[in-house]
Amino acid sequence: MTTESDPLLAELLDLALEAARRAGTLLRDGRPDDLAVAATKTSAIDVVTEMDIAAEKLITGFLAEHRPQDGLLGEEGAATPGTSGVRWIIDPLDGTVNYLYGLPSWAVSIAAERDGETVVGVVEAPLRGETYRAVLGGGAYEGERRLAVRTAPPFEQALLGTGFGYVQARRAHQAEVLREVLPLVRDIRRGGSAAIDLCDVAAGRLDAYYERGLNPWDHAAGALIAREAGARTGGRPGEPESGELAVAAPEGLFEPLQELLERLGAWHD
Repeated sequence: MTTESDPLLAELLDLALEAARRAGTLLRDGRPDDLAVAATKTSAIDVVTEMDIAAEKLITGFLAEHRPQDGLLGEEGAATPGTSGVRWIIDPLDGTVNYLYGLPSWAVSIAAERDGETVVGVVEAPLRGETYRAVLGGGAYEGERRLAVRTAPPFEQALLGTGFGYVQARRAHQAEVLREVLPLVRDIRRGGSAAIDLCDVAAGRLDAYYERGLNPWDHAAGALIAREAGARTGGRPGEPESGELAVAAPEGLFEPLQELLERLGAWHD
């Protein structure tokens, strides 16, 4: 499928790009100097700011205005079933802790599903000046540059990205898994935004990425972008990426990484 052969995909991509651009501008230019935590979620360090809420309201309002029959699933509470067969999956601010501290690795992530299959993904990273996009079957792009994953290196030369949850017991187990993985690879990077990490795999800035505990809005757009750039994505062996485990890597690196994580019980809390 491409936007040329499917006008609906072209419409969904245009809407996702515009909604992400508007939200990214709001977050970049509207961040107050005294930004504070508005609420917490799974723990005291899993935070929501007033800007997360404002950005989701902007995105959902824009999409509802243009496609009122579509479903919505958003990190900050938007959830409507819709009747069109299209559902938007929205993370208005992926990397909230980075944003709270003034670090640049945060993004707006918007994906569109049609009949349960992700067909459009957009990740807007304003402080990088980068917009990643993909349409199912149409490749992945940053701006006008077509993205392609790196050729899989030997496992011991792989640069991996990962992230950590916010619940204490989960973090402790993730640290144990990391302790086992780190000596086996070139190095580990922890950027703080799953959406950006997945796009970095697509762009060849990371060889692979894994994480436990992601929600659909964390990985929906980024995983499509990674796949369209040539990565394999999945979860535990034989399963798609999920809250248990998300892995993205090129052919030749995906299976050994997935097998290692399975052996280490990376999907446990």
